Amino acid sequence: METRELICIGCPMGCPLKVEMNNGEVVSVSGNTCKRGDVYARKEVTNPTRIVTSSVIVEGGSLAAVSVKTKEDIPKGKIFDIMKDLKGVKVQAPVHIGDVIISDVAGTGVDIIATKNVL
Repeated sequence: METRELICIGCPMGCPLKVEMNNGEVVSVSGNTCKRGDVYARKEVTNPTRIVTSSVIVEGGSLAAVSVKTKEDIPKGKIFDIMKDLKGVKVQAPVHIGDVIISDVAGTGVDIIATKNVL
């Protein structure tokens, strides 16, 4: 039996979680004070995902760069591939919140979108 200890990020409580696993499968989760903790722990130990945030250069805009993020969470192992794809990306102003900057980034099926307006 393997035990993993995590701090939950599902809500502001930051509960200390203990996950018991057997042969790669979750047997139990303890320490959570809400259901989100159980959901987070199970996902984190079996299929960890993240939202990636960064910025890209804007040409001809009121700002030199625009903040961007993955529209959905992506497999944790793809973070460096996504950052590599973002390197050197330039967009033309205007840019609006939600504009797709890169479609299907790093073959994840997830888009990179703008999180700020740059006119």
